[in-house]
Amino acid sequence: MGPTPPYVPATWAVVGFALGWLVHSVTERWGTPPLVSWAQPLALLLVAAILAGTAWSTHRAVHVRRERLAPHRAVNRLVLARACALVGGLVGGGYLGYAASWVGDPSELADERILRSGLAGLAGVLVVVTSLLLERACRVRSGADDN
Repeated sequence: MGPTPPYVPATWAVVGFALGWLVHSVTERWGTPPLVSWAQPLALLLVAAILAGTAWSTHRAVHVRRERLAPHRAVNRLVLARACALVGGLVGGGYLGYAASWVGDPSELADERILRSGLAGLAGVLVVVTSLLLERACRVRSGADDN
């Protein structure tokens, strides 16, 4: 199994951007567009921090101390990394699309939506980066012995 190509999370980010842009126009026609609270960017930052900590401890165990991870733990971390890379791209792109849809809007809450959605989008990008770091930390050398 090879590493996740960079175009895969980028593709999901583009899809998320389009969906985030559509959320504004669709919800404006049917009622009130959603507000983004501080909980969304903070939750994504928490996920990114957990992924970064897991990537660091995995890298340290596998590449520095040369420990062997139990197979089920290695697979669990790899699946977590891949899933978070894809979902992080989708969610980050969605928030960035929602933020971009408010640029130039005269609404009184537009600036608040742009700021919080933009921060959530950047936190989603951080989730993608830390996910790819975790995936990289799960790699073992090709000539690793099978003790």
